[in-house]
Amino acid sequence: MHITDIKPLPVWVGSRNQLVVKVETDAGIYGLGEAGLSGRELAVVGALRHFREFLIGQDPMQRGRIWQELYRSQYFEGGRVLLAAQSAIDIALYDIVGKALGVPVYQLLGGKQRDTIPCFATASGATGEELLASARLLWEHGWRVIRTGTLGGAQPNDDPRVFEPRESIGLTARWLARIREELGAELTLGVDYHHRLSLAETASFCQRMPPGTLDFIEEPMRDETPEAYAALRQMTAIPFAVGEEFASKWQFLPFIERHLTDFARLDLCNVGGFTEAMKVAGWAEAHYIDLMPHNPLGPVCTAATIHLAAAVANLAWLEVRVTQSENLYYGQSGLNDAELLFPIQPRLHGSSFPVPDAPGLGVELDEERAAAQSWQFWEAPHWRRRDGSVQNW
Repeated sequence: MHITDIKPLPVWVGSRNQLVVKVETDAGIYGLGEAGLSGRELAVVGALRHFREFLIGQDPMQRGRIWQELYRSQYFEGGRVLLAAQSAIDIALYDIVGKALGVPVYQLLGGKQRDTIPCFATASGATGEELLASARLLWEHGWRVIRTGTLGGAQPNDDPRVFEPRESIGLTARWLARIREELGAELTLGVDYHHRLSLAETASFCQRMPPGTLDFIEEPMRDETPEAYAALRQMTAIPFAVGEEFASKWQFLPFIERHLTDFARLDLCNVGGFTEAMKVAGWAEAHYIDLMPHNPLGPVCTAATIHLAAAVANLAWLEVRVTQSENLYYGQSGLNDAELLFPIQPRLHGSSFPVPDAPGLGVELDEERAAAQSWQFWEAPHWRRRDGSVQNW
């Protein structure tokens, strides 16, 4: 069996592109993968075209060797664009091998360690009352692990792109304490600050809540400088959840070895696919760090991450963005784009996914419908502060 083609298939799901990648073989077996670098799909497509030139004719069963060639053959190793492309290819190769052997992908990773994959949901709202109502809705539907978004950061007359961190932290902290008070000690509660804060702002935020309010704070600061998280560790006892942007085990290195995160927010579609993710998982396990996989994309990412989550010993929860409080698959058309494009895909049961037993990933794409689409420009919001300076989104 040999690789005959690698096809990037950008599809529009909800409000943005998802870059699905199809790897074809001369045995008639194909695999699907997904790249995780949202908003920079054209750059990833360019990398895929480079990789295609030397992957055609290779044996898809040699996943580990192919991973090394993709990473090391260009001298300038790594980076988020190349690893997003490499992740998609690696995931697709595992899909091919699973189908060729007639086994689900988790069997290629050591077999499943659980029958269902526990998940967490996201509560959101423009006001504190809306945030509390969203969390209450999830609680009433059986969710016991809830992450929230943030509040405030702008005044009524501001440009909608304005975000002032100092105006957000007090308001968000106050309403998180309200959620904890109302929903009680059984709730596992976290917040995602999405890299919007500085070190001092994060410390101030953590100090504004009663002890025991939060079970984790996710990505409060940018991650280029691990020393910032080392400093934050001295200022708060709240556990950290970091790693969704990491592209390779090397970026995880200081955060695992120096215990600068308590949950590994590994993204299978950015870190390097299954081949790299299993190494990170084992490494994290040795340091008693559980995985909390990042899963903001589509059914291919979800299906692949379910297999990873089934196979590792150290799983906390899987992110899911299709719940009672939100559904990222719906766009302005009012249609569930993912439902139309992926006739076979994972289905949430309550607050968990059952582990599938179909060969490969267990997800299928309507390629004719996908081929009828073309890449559409989408850019993440460009936020700024009131003085005009740049602010992370």
